[in-house]
Amino acid sequence: MLLARLFFHTTHTRKTFISARRLHLLIETLSVPRKHGHLKRAKPRAASFSTFRSPAAAVRRRGSDILLLLIIIIIITTIIMSALLLLFPALQGFLVAPVCGFDEGSGEGYSEFEPVVQIHYTPKLDYKNPRWCHTFSLQNGEVTCHSPLGGHHRSTLGTRCKLTCDHGSQLVGPAAVQCLPTRRWSGMPYCRQIRCHVLPTIYHGTLSCTDGVLVDSRCDYTCDPGYQIEGDRTRTCLEEGKWSGTEPTCEDHDPPMIKCPRSRVKIAAPGKLTVKVTWEPPVVKDTADTRLTGVTLMGQEPGSDFKEGIHVIRYKVYDQARNKATCKFIIRVEVRRCPILKAPLHGYLRCDSGGNNYGAVCEHLCDGGYERRGPATRVCQFNRSWSGSPLTCVTMEINTDVRTAAALLDQFYEKRRLLVVSTPDNSNQYYKLQNIMLQKASCGLDLRQVTVIELLGSPPREVGRIKDRQLDDHVIEELRQVLRISRSYFSLVLLDEYGVDRERFIAPTAADELYYYLDTYILSEEERERLEKQRDYCE
Repeated sequence: MLLARLFFHTTHTRKTFISARRLHLLIETLSVPRKHGHLKRAKPRAASFSTFRSPAAAVRRRGSDILLLLIIIIIITTIIMSALLLLFPALQGFLVAPVCGFDEGSGEGYSEFEPVVQIHYTPKLDYKNPRWCHTFSLQNGEVTCHSPLGGHHRSTLGTRCKLTCDHGSQLVGPAAVQCLPTRRWSGMPYCRQIRCHVLPTIYHGTLSCTDGVLVDSRCDYTCDPGYQIEGDRTRTCLEEGKWSGTEPTCEDHDPPMIKCPRSRVKIAAPGKLTVKVTWEPPVVKDTADTRLTGVTLMGQEPGSDFKEGIHVIRYKVYDQARNKATCKFIIRVEVRRCPILKAPLHGYLRCDSGGNNYGAVCEHLCDGGYERRGPATRVCQFNRSWSGSPLTCVTMEINTDVRTAAALLDQFYEKRRLLVVSTPDNSNQYYKLQNIMLQKASCGLDLRQVTVIELLGSPPREVGRIKDRQLDDHVIEELRQVLRISRSYFSLVLLDEYGVDRERFIAPTAADELYYYLDTYILSEEERERLEKQRDYCE
């Protein structure tokens, strides 16, 4: 049908109608394929007639050639007109539209309603028509028009309008348009709103904009509680379609909060020097992190035994940003103590626990040869005082009115050591020298629990004594026999607390030598420790 419309496009002013049915017959004739410039029949009737052509066929072939030539001319004309329309816009007024009509004079006794082709021309130009073109409007912009008629005319033929966009919009298309003879404007520009790209959200923060992504829209950044903004707090969409400033970040600079338990004072139980202390873990929280796990204890663990004194317990915690917080509390352990007991003269103490702490029990003991006068034990009470009264150690009463040496020695068994001095007579030079040294060493010998027995002279004038108390003659004789002590020369015999002969001296012996031997070979470790504490007593 397109070929039919082109064929009937003429240049005269009157309307021309051609039957579409007849045109269809012509195109159907042309649709028969050709071979070697001749029309090919659809179906030859017989082989014998293939080389012969009837007069009617010759006429149809010549008609087809003429029709083909006309179609070629129409196509060339159409191409030329299209080029002219592009070069001269005023020719755009030619309109081609289909219409309907009746076919008359078909000669077949009936009429048929068939489509026809109708051709229009551009109306006559009218420069006085006030609305030759539609009124031009520009959204988000302003239109300034100048008409050849002047005044307030805005859409007459030849009117020229200048276009400007509002702030925040950009003109797309020509900056000016003109009303053309085709009753259209030479262009259809528009104002497009300038937009910035959508800002991304920031971690641990929010974004609020006044007008989205349009020009002059202001976006404010706000950080979550516990975070501080670093960078530009606000950004504005500029006319270039870009945001001012740079993208900020929300950083956690606030340290976490940690609360330790309250400090406390603990008193040790009776007889104890330590206290088991427990407490609840510290309370930690952070304005940024919902959960904190890195709590570190610096000090003893809860539930452990704390010694007497002040103990500082510290905790520290880090949040995810490695901000640190610390706290501390004090545990003071008190051991209620009584005044330190002093050992009695010629005695010593044996205490359990810490010696003078609440609940401690001290036992009073006297050195050998001394007897206790007072309570055997004393207890440190809660009011920091000792129970009972102080005791003393007094010299034990030695019974010299005995008849045998065994009875005498039994009184010293496990209590005192004995130093037996034997001399032929009182005028012996060794005895005189030794007697002087023993008198100077009496205090030291007493601290070492040594009792001196003197056997002087020979019968019948032989004397035996302990200090100023005389011994019986039978006791003296038995002592010489049991200990094998001769009357013919000077000698010293040292017996331990069990009555064992430990050392003999046949010449005068200085006090330091006696002390050295006693301290090294006879005294126990505990006795040496007590002796060290009482060393200043004899000075």
